[in-house]
Amino acid sequence: MTDGKALTDKHRDLTHSENLRVISHVQREEGDWVRHTLMIEGVDVPFIFRRKQQYQSLKGARVNLTYYRQSEEVAGIEFETMKVVRIKRS
Repeated sequence: MTDGKALTDKHRDLTHSENLRVISHVQREEGDWVRHTLMIEGVDVPFIFRRKQQYQSLKGARVNLTYYRQSEEVAGIEFETMKVVRIKRS
């Protein structure tokens, strides 16, 4: 059983997807953290995660993601995003 499968078995709100192609990877500093925003081929919703440091660019890479849906409010407008809890290169 894969790690992603084990997580989704324990937590019903999680989704695990494999071999997704990253078309955009943006990294922005947020205080002590770096916010990573990924856009995935064929998906119109951003995938977001935070880490303590920058990564090499994932643009063009294939990744496995474990994530859940969340809503984020920006300037009074609600946006759907995907909060990544696990990311790994395919």
